[in-house]
Amino acid sequence: MPIIVNVDVMLAKRKMQSKELAEKLDVTPANLSILKTGKAKGIRFDTLEAICRILNCQPGDILEYVAE
Repeated sequence: MPIIVNVDVMLAKRKMQSKELAEKLDVTPANLSILKTGKAKGIRFDTLEAICRILNCQPGDILEYVAE
């Protein structure tokens, strides 16, 4: 898939664990894992906004397009 999800990169930069982010987003760790592994078919803008707010980053820090 040409869209790469870089949540793990931002979590490492912010020294935050996935479990903590999942709690702050009010999602299950399993659902966050689906997003992190790129298996999600989409993401809601309010979820993306919350991730950016919590991790203090921009949407482009989370999502990346790489041509195949």
